[in-house]
Amino acid sequence: MTKALEGIRVLDMTHVQSGPSATQLLAWLGADVVKLEAPTGDITRKQLRDLPDVDSLYFTMLNSNKRSITLNTKTERGKELLTELIRRSDVMVENFGPGAVDRMGFTWDRIQEINPRIVYASIKGFGEGPYTNFKAYEVVAQAMGGSMSTTGFEDGPPLATGAQIGDSGTGIHAVAGILAALFQRENTGRGQRVNVAMQHAVLNLCRVKLRDQQRLAHGPLAEYPNEDFGTEVPRSGNASGGGQPGWAVKCAPGGPNDYVYVIVQPVGWKPLSELIGRPELADDPEWSTPETRLPKLNKMFQLIEEWTSTLPKWEVLEKLNAHNIPCGPILSTEEIIEDPSLAANEMVVKVPHPERGEYLTVGNPLKLSDSPVDVTSSPLLGEHNEEIYIAELGLDHEELPLLKANGVI
Repeated sequence: MTKALEGIRVLDMTHVQSGPSATQLLAWLGADVVKLEAPTGDITRKQLRDLPDVDSLYFTMLNSNKRSITLNTKTERGKELLTELIRRSDVMVENFGPGAVDRMGFTWDRIQEINPRIVYASIKGFGEGPYTNFKAYEVVAQAMGGSMSTTGFEDGPPLATGAQIGDSGTGIHAVAGILAALFQRENTGRGQRVNVAMQHAVLNLCRVKLRDQQRLAHGPLAEYPNEDFGTEVPRSGNASGGGQPGWAVKCAPGGPNDYVYVIVQPVGWKPLSELIGRPELADDPEWSTPETRLPKLNKMFQLIEEWTSTLPKWEVLEKLNAHNIPCGPILSTEEIIEDPSLAANEMVVKVPHPERGEYLTVGNPLKLSDSPVDVTSSPLLGEHNEEIYIAELGLDHEELPLLKANGVI
């Protein structure tokens, strides 16, 4: 069975997380992703190692299904080979600092001369303006995109989220832009630039908080549990912030992840009041409607927690779902790794590696019926040098060891 992006060649000049997360998705969709690395390799091959002298999980979990070549683009021969790689590619992706590729001699104008059909995607920390040259990391993007100021509890400091919305979140945005550009190329015959900034991607994911910032002009936000409102959207703990109130309530035996998140819909209040042993609240005019409950959100979830704290979270989950009450247990990373349904859905997959042995990684979240994915190991550094430089670019066998000796590959 063919893959969705079969026949598409991606020149992957990315490193660390934001770029590799994007190109890994393209590889899972069937593109031939050639990861171009400096002879020293992507820095994450050596970062956060759990085993000595092998590629780290940081690297392996972001570079599945790719081929690896090494190239020193600062050398003249390296520039010649990069030119040929650009000529043969459909997509080029990079996440270097601003202007780095231009300084190599490969401006957008030059890249278009080499290959007018190429889609050239860049991931940067920020757009044009005063922040352009700031260094961006995951949590810097969260800080400047609206996430941290709205995450945490009212009386506490701003908090980062464990989800990598700055890096991998930006990578997903980049994939959307790349696929759109490839589709448009079918009509125009031309490639184009795709620019995605980490700050912008985080802001896009925080749009509901910008919604609420504008709503504040008309008074307090009733669905927030906060008592006081200023001129900015406050941190509101685990409140859903949506049309239906929600909260994470404690369960037995009281461990750090013994919680269930519960959403209280209007239709769910009657069965919920019965479950918590307060059936009279279903018809109590002080509690029976969403409007009367909103001013008492803290008290409402306190009553629910008095019930849930006596039961294990899986039992709470079973009882709530029996009444179609939206809920979900807080799953720890250990529970996620051991969850049989995630394994069955190929979202936690085992992958063999030639040096480190078998490891677990996250599978492809994009499920296409006609483009199945077999997650394969990340490549060793320069594993495909001979395959690509000799078999595909046509270099002589004798040149490869010379290139290595001269520091070109």
